[in-house]
Amino acid sequence: MAPFSFIYDGRQSNEIIKDWKQEHSSRNLSQQRTQHTFTYLDPETKLQISCDCLLFGDFPAIEWVMKLRNTSDKDTPIVERIQVLDCSFRSRDGQDPILHRALGSSAAKNDFAPIDDAMRPGFELQLAPIGGRSSNTTALPFFNIEGVEEGGVVLALGWSGQWATSFTRGTELRITAGMELTHLKLHPNEEIRTPSILLLFWKGQDHIQGHNLLRRFILAHHMPKKYGKPVTLMLACSSGSLYQESNRATEQNQIDFASRFAPLGVEYHWIDAGWFEGGWPNGVGNWFIDRNRFPKGMKSVSEALRRMRLGLILWFEPERVHQGTWLDREHPEWVLKLQDNPNGLLNLGNEGARKWLFQHISDMIKNEGIEVYRQDFNMDPLPYWRATDEPDRQGMTEIRHIEGLYTLWDELLTRNPNLIIDNCASGGRRIDLETVSRSVALWRTDYNYFEPSGYQCHTYGISLYLPSTSTGSGYPEFYSFRSSINSGVVLDWNPFQPEIPSLRTLPFQVDIAESFPREKAIRLIEDFKRIRHFFFGDFYPLTPYSIADNTWMAYQFHREDLHQGMILVFRRPESPSQTLKLKPKGLRSGAFYGVIVEGDSSRQNLLLGDLDEGLDVTIESAPGSLLITYTEIE
Repeated sequence: MAPFSFIYDGRQSNEIIKDWKQEHSSRNLSQQRTQHTFTYLDPETKLQISCDCLLFGDFPAIEWVMKLRNTSDKDTPIVERIQVLDCSFRSRDGQDPILHRALGSSAAKNDFAPIDDAMRPGFELQLAPIGGRSSNTTALPFFNIEGVEEGGVVLALGWSGQWATSFTRGTELRITAGMELTHLKLHPNEEIRTPSILLLFWKGQDHIQGHNLLRRFILAHHMPKKYGKPVTLMLACSSGSLYQESNRATEQNQIDFASRFAPLGVEYHWIDAGWFEGGWPNGVGNWFIDRNRFPKGMKSVSEALRRMRLGLILWFEPERVHQGTWLDREHPEWVLKLQDNPNGLLNLGNEGARKWLFQHISDMIKNEGIEVYRQDFNMDPLPYWRATDEPDRQGMTEIRHIEGLYTLWDELLTRNPNLIIDNCASGGRRIDLETVSRSVALWRTDYNYFEPSGYQCHTYGISLYLPSTSTGSGYPEFYSFRSSINSGVVLDWNPFQPEIPSLRTLPFQVDIAESFPREKAIRLIEDFKRIRHFFFGDFYPLTPYSIADNTWMAYQFHREDLHQGMILVFRRPESPSQTLKLKPKGLRSGAFYGVIVEGDSSRQNLLLGDLDEGLDVTIESAPGSLLITYTEIE
């Protein structure tokens, strides 16, 4: 039985597809991946539906995407409500399944907050993002359903637009997923693709097993790779707090800024919004370097960085076109507009627009020495897509735009094999299986920059689903820095303090009259490099999730392959308790562990036996943090 459904010419697919011509083929893509293609052809209208499925030899997983093609010389009847996933699952042992999910990003303290729904008989839930960006506000499109089949199943959606999913509990649990709106006909020889679906099955009683299986699966099969290994996110410096993002950036001040960080061991320098003609925010659509501030382009900056052993990260926002900019003036036919809105949407479904953008950005990557292409997206595209659709082509503008986005990124990566794409959309508002496969998220939220409690919450929530994201650090201080780090971190520190004042206020007490604490900065960077590989391990929450400031938060990253791991512990500023008992997970019962407990200025080495009874930790002053690393001793 097909795992998808749709309505065609007013009839349900399960009523008609059994009479269509069906074919199956398979081929090995690699040692661990086999592709099966199932093709269905309507003998009357010649609508062809193909379902490309991937089976994995190293994980109990299946992925698929549908393609619909009109093979006739006439328009097809209307095809609508295309559900790429339409499946039912049995509950385990008569239990009520539990849906583990997370909020999306909305620049809030509870971005990526975990939510657990008990799916009792009669349970119904429909989810979709807000405004056409796939992880905007409502939900991260990754779900872990506990208590079905022999343990549980993880569902992930790959669609960087307006997806929708529903969960309905009757005798069985029915799940559907696809685009929120499809009601369209296909012209002769026209083809479209759908969202992609991942189902990952896990066994056991603990839903954390499913989360960690997903993290391992993404590392193995989806996360972008460099030199054959998953990309480690960047340790970067950014001058945004000093130069109004990059509106005040110049060739000289960017080189001077980076030269302060190169001796500290930083790997990349990040130039953010504003380097182009017209600046940010109203210059988007002028993707030409401001020669008054960068007379030799970015090449002189990237060459200087390379001599310092740093790479260049450069910010773009190509899909937003402000009125009066070059793209708006020269190619209005490429721009979708709404009345009384100064921002237009560059239509990536327009082949001319996409080809120009690809060539322009690709040339800049080569000519200006860009190593990380940062693509931001600070607008909701859905109203533009819906306003452009014809009544019998609803969903088509979105489909073509998302197809164009994937083609753009795939072509950039093909032409520039060592390129890393950073996916930003007002923070982390466009994170899904397809973007995760092509890009990294260096700035996962626009929430109150550098606020430690919120950043801890974001790491806790999103680490249940993704093995690597990143955010920023506003000052070299132990508590806030440890609250920010993942496998990458962006250092928005002021190395000129106090000579040049920062333009950004920090959400915690810092004596900005003092000189920049260089020695502490070096230690924090050294600590980070020493532990960053642990973030690719299994993730275990060790305290309940909370956004409150009167509690503790702790979480663990465990590398089973190395028999090592780390625990980050935070006593928040209003917590009255000085002690906490931790019960680490994933460890071998009865084994001995060498443990290092590091506070802000103290370090304690311990040799411990069986940790099944837990570990008592103390933080005497609030706020405060501990970095605990451990190694199994044979």
